[in-house]
Amino acid sequence: MGIDVPIVNAPMGGAAGGALAAAVSRAGGLGMIGMGSSATAEKLAAELPHVSNLNRPFGIGMVEWVVTSQPDLLDTALEVGPAMLSLSFGERWDWVQRAHDAGVPAAAQVADLTGAQRAVDAGVDVVIARGAEGGGHGQPLLGTLPLLTELLDRLDVPVLAAGGISSGRGLAAVLAAGASAAWVGTAFTACTESLLSHATREQLLAASNTDTVTTRAFDVALGYAWPPSLPERVLRNDFSDRWDGHEDSLDVGAAAELAEAIAGEDFTRSPINAGQGVGALTAVRSAAEVIDQLSGEAVALLSRWATRD
Repeated sequence: MGIDVPIVNAPMGGAAGGALAAAVSRAGGLGMIGMGSSATAEKLAAELPHVSNLNRPFGIGMVEWVVTSQPDLLDTALEVGPAMLSLSFGERWDWVQRAHDAGVPAAAQVADLTGAQRAVDAGVDVVIARGAEGGGHGQPLLGTLPLLTELLDRLDVPVLAAGGISSGRGLAAVLAAGASAAWVGTAFTACTESLLSHATREQLLAASNTDTVTTRAFDVALGYAWPPSLPERVLRNDFSDRWDGHEDSLDVGAAAELAEAIAGEDFTRSPINAGQGVGALTAVRSAAEVIDQLSGEAVALLSRWATRD
């Protein structure tokens, strides 16, 4: 795809806008604009000016069931000719032919071999092995390495590794295993170019790798249409501690409380998506600095291993 380093930023809705995608692409990776469950064609169009004169490859990532309900979202994405279109978390695959007709490679996140085979049979060109360590939504079925190695052994298409990769060592590990690139999310969330607020970045920097939990509590309280099979990994807080596993008891009062907390950036209750590599975040940096560190550390490790007798 014409990239210089094997790093793709995960298209995180609410965090990975056009500015982050452009910065990642300029630094040699594949920048992805993320459109989550609240995506609209208008919201995507608002992010596209960041990549309109980029002269570097970029991609767009969306949620399949959102695109199904809003066909103009797919039209808007394909019109700009991304280097890769990723649609995930759905059961329909008619969009793959639409992408191919537009000359755009198709990609999808998968959580197990069955899902991966279904994607390949549908014509998907690139599979993302999304392990349970990953932040945000996904099926927490397998860890990244068991999933990655199984898919590499069984599939003939390029496989990207996703979930918990926030360091040069993590990048080196998945490349050594055979991944074509790393699909990195949490490591980019605290970047200056992300859509997150300064206060949110500070919470991410203060978190450790054991501070995350997978839950549906926030989706249920906010009325989001994510299915039960796709919980989200977030930073644990008072709200998740209280309501995780008790979503059926959530009422209007709890929903109002959560909405107020989100508006006021009260992080004792409001959600922040983060993967299990969040403990590697130590400072607010640019996307280029993150890529330089990850790739530099990975090169040093891979070179060292390659020269051993």
